[in-house]
Amino acid sequence: MSRATAPTTSPRVRRPDVLLGIGIAAVLALVAIRLLAPPETGDLLSDAAQDFVTLSASVLIESLPFVFLGILLSIGVQLFLPADFLTRRLPRNGFARRALISLLGVLLPVCECGNVPLARGLIQRGLTVGESMTFLLAAPILNPITIITTYQAFGWSDGILVSRIAGGFVIANLVGWVFSRHPQPMSLLTPSFQAACEREHSDVSAKPRRAARMFAEETSAMLPALFVGSAIAGFIQVAVSRELLIELGQNPVASVFALMLLAFVVAICSNVDAFFVLSFGSTFMPGAIVAFLVFGPMIDVKMLALLRTTFTARTLVALTAIVALATAALGLGVNLVA
Repeated sequence: MSRATAPTTSPRVRRPDVLLGIGIAAVLALVAIRLLAPPETGDLLSDAAQDFVTLSASVLIESLPFVFLGILLSIGVQLFLPADFLTRRLPRNGFARRALISLLGVLLPVCECGNVPLARGLIQRGLTVGESMTFLLAAPILNPITIITTYQAFGWSDGILVSRIAGGFVIANLVGWVFSRHPQPMSLLTPSFQAACEREHSDVSAKPRRAARMFAEETSAMLPALFVGSAIAGFIQVAVSRELLIELGQNPVASVFALMLLAFVVAICSNVDAFFVLSFGSTFMPGAIVAFLVFGPMIDVKMLALLRTTFTARTLVALTAIVALATAALGLGVNLVA
């Protein structure tokens, strides 16, 4: 990584701070309007505008605690985990190494929003880009909270729980293997994140001071992306007709793609998505339910906005294509045997 890519005073670095300020001001303005405006003010907005505000705020409020938890875990990993702790204990064989990394979600049960800052911290502590992607995709599914809520929603019926666990594990490891083959893996990361990694490696200041700086940098990077992703998710949910999605529910092929699209749009947390899609259980085929439960925690509009803080746009296009194709194959396979 070149030091020329780390100009700490460049507009590129200051831009997240500006977006963060705008996002916080917008949230405070909405809260003030909600608290101070008379009840009939809401009647001035159209139904679509009210739905947009409600849905965007729902995604933001649901995700925010996990993002802060992930940031705190990331800071803890970077400050207190020895640099070679993971690399010395993980297997040397790439397949076994990624398989073990994909199970770290059992120890760190954070939903997909919190996993982004945590994965950034793991990269800075020695994991490769492919290994961090394996963790990112597997952890939201292979963690005890997600497994328990999925069991509570579906039990063992139609193999949905088993298909979700096995599918999440296989797809996460497939993606990790594909990106581990890249000849220049650091080129998959954004220049700003490469610069952050370089600054962190050269910082020898006291831990409290480093923790404060890391918290400021991570919140400046994550929160603007979360605000934008939540707004996009709210807008698309208003624009896309759910009636059309339900009409596609009984087609074994179209139902899979319909619920993958729904998972991409609603951007719901993996810890509670099983209860959300349970209401579609009588309309959609089991393979479509599995596709929703696997694709959503890996790729949605909010996650893409968060991942853009770390990975290049070209990397995210390739990542989305691989996950979408693999999830579609999984869903169609489940429908075939159901």
